[in-house]
Amino acid sequence: MSERKSGGLRETIRTIVYAVAIALVIRTLAFEPFNIPSGSMKPTLLIGDYLFVSKYAYGYSRHSLPFSLPLFEGRLFGSLPERGDVVVFKLPSDNRTDYIKRVVGLPGDRIQVRDGVLYINGEPVQREYVGEFVEESSGRRFRARMYRETLPGGRSYYTLDLTPQSRFDNTRVFEVPPGHIFVMGDNRDNSLDSRTPHVGFVPLENLIGRAEILFFSINGEASWWQVWRWPWAIRYDRLFMAIE
Repeated sequence: MSERKSGGLRETIRTIVYAVAIALVIRTLAFEPFNIPSGSMKPTLLIGDYLFVSKYAYGYSRHSLPFSLPLFEGRLFGSLPERGDVVVFKLPSDNRTDYIKRVVGLPGDRIQVRDGVLYINGEPVQREYVGEFVEESSGRRFRARMYRETLPGGRSYYTLDLTPQSRFDNTRVFEVPPGHIFVMGDNRDNSLDSRTPHVGFVPLENLIGRAEILFFSINGEASWWQVWRWPWAIRYDRLFMAIE
């Protein structure tokens, strides 16, 4: 009887080890889940959104590994993001904190914001007012002017403008150095991004992956562990959305 029990315990442990190993491989090489803790990417991503990030989109760096283990430098099978990609990266100033923003500038690009309009290599990006964005959460109402922005090449998405002539609406010209990208939040007046020294240019090595699909979203009226409150807190219209 004791041998049978010990054999069963060994099988259970072996199964757990295999499951953890498989999960680590998938997390490292294929997809990793992330959640959105701030409003810097509104209206594309909202607080309480949960999404999958493809780890293979731009190749692999040490930041693809758990705990950013420094086993190698640079990127393996690396490729450049495209303008308009929504990417997750490690904050360059600490190489630990995960940030999510949109790529607007590639190596060699000149990026500037003038009167709230994004300029790439001296040319204004097409920007069309489409109405007001309104969001209600936890008894509060959030309003902002919403624009449809279209990058060279046709990539299109929504941005928000909270106030005219904010501190981010007029910037110097940023020349993106080799091996780096320039990122911005879609909530243009409320985003710490490459326009600020806090973030600056993002090294390609710091890329974790590209945001692909939003698989779950909760509006803040229930915590993730309060399953019994989910039916009233889930944003059903956002489930399994592709991320533009």
